[in-house]
Amino acid sequence: MLVDMLSTCHTITWAACASQMFFSFTFGFTHSFLLMIMGYDHYVAICHPLRYNVLMNNCGCARLVSWSWAGGSVIGMMSTLIVFHLTFCGSNVIHHFACHVLSLLKLACGKETSSVTLAVILVCVSALMGCLFLIVLSYVFIVAAILRIPSAEGRHKTFSTCVSHLTVVIVHYGFASIIYLKPKGPHSMDSNILWPPPI
Repeated sequence: MLVDMLSTCHTITWAACASQMFFSFTFGFTHSFLLMIMGYDHYVAICHPLRYNVLMNNCGCARLVSWSWAGGSVIGMMSTLIVFHLTFCGSNVIHHFACHVLSLLKLACGKETSSVTLAVILVCVSALMGCLFLIVLSYVFIVAAILRIPSAEGRHKTFSTCVSHLTVVIVHYGFASIIYLKPKGPHSMDSNILWPPPI
């Protein structure tokens, strides 16, 4: 994507566009899965400290991280294949600064376009909201455990171990919300164009 942005030629091949979308999906969902695992890690450390070394040993952590990458890759591949099996007709100009799924879906035509659009949105939203739900659930248990600590200093020290993770979760889901849930303004669609990919 950086090479395309720095290039004077504002076109991109379908293969490069598909690769860009695949890696975008893969890294985004893997990040969500890793944040969920970090929430679980904090939950075990605070709510079950005596069992932490058993539940979060090196082998277990490696397995969880591997599953995160595998899950992100599967969702990325599945979403990319679904989108690029559509029929594209008419304009080949992407109204976005990258090969963004919603911009590509707007270029698709045919009877299956609306059902594919709904399927991709449902897969993405389900995965992201599922991760967010489990993160919030882990923090419900964490806050309940922190409130049972008798000293204010102990509560503050315990909660301070969660601040960095909470910050990343808020930034990750905050930016995702801004990108996907922002209201459509009256601005021109041409303002977001970086390249017109050839069909």
